[in-house]
Amino acid sequence: MNPLNRILAATDLSAPARHAVERAAQVSKDTAVPLDLLHVANLAPLERLRQLMGATPADMERQVLDTARQKLLDLAATLQQRFGVVVGTRVVAGSLLAELAKQADGLAAGLLVCGAKGESLVRHFVLGTTALRILSTTICPVLVVKQSPREPYHRLLVPVDFSPSSLRAIRHARRIAPRADIVLLHAFDVPFEGQLRYASVDEDTIHHYRIVAKQEATQKLHALRDEAGLDRYGSSLVVLHGDPTMRIIEQEQEWDCDLIVMGKHGENLLEELLIGSVTKHVLAESQCDILISV
Repeated sequence: MNPLNRILAATDLSAPARHAVERAAQVSKDTAVPLDLLHVANLAPLERLRQLMGATPADMERQVLDTARQKLLDLAATLQQRFGVVVGTRVVAGSLLAELAKQADGLAAGLLVCGAKGESLVRHFVLGTTALRILSTTICPVLVVKQSPREPYHRLLVPVDFSPSSLRAIRHARRIAPRADIVLLHAFDVPFEGQLRYASVDEDTIHHYRIVAKQEATQKLHALRDEAGLDRYGSSLVVLHGDPTMRIIEQEQEWDCDLIVMGKHGENLLEELLIGSVTKHVLAESQCDILISV
């Protein structure tokens, strides 16, 4: 697990992307971790415009990059004034995903921050396959920002399945929001419940199996909290029966959470994102920000 020693926030300089860089600055302030802003300029659409204007490719590229650098410097200055953090800036030309991976690796970033709208990673997560290669090489958690940050995160929802990724998710959550309360959630199903009903097993027996499964999950959740070193007064444990996606969205609202931390499930997170995993559905349906822990 990469240490949180640098934060990289990607922005396309649009209004929706402003939320992401503001949240990145807030996290930088809360954790005292340096922040860099990255803008990747796509120069491909300029060719037709260059022909119409009669400019040389070098002139057009220089003008676009200079304009982007000035906007990014202005943004960095605004963030410094508002949050009291020093912000680095990087402007490069090329493919968003390729340059993002290159810059994240070059900085050894411990957190990548992006917006949920505009030229964002979420669209690439859901619709593209290049993102699979990015996180498989960068091994960097990704914070997807949906809301305008008005204050530090105050309550985190961390769904867990008791795999090794669950502990990593809790530790990532604590790193970026060291003073927030944490709600650990485990949603369970009775093993082979569908087959039991198909075999005409009575509801009382199935209900008994649910009680046993809930007791076992509760014990595991207590053990996981202790292993993660969470304060009992600053953390809550929730064990519910049912579909994980529905329970996560439900508990997000129930507990008024402002960040959901999703751990890696299975062998490859983005493989699941691309085929319709719980993580993908939560990304689409939740109201609050999402931290994808890998």
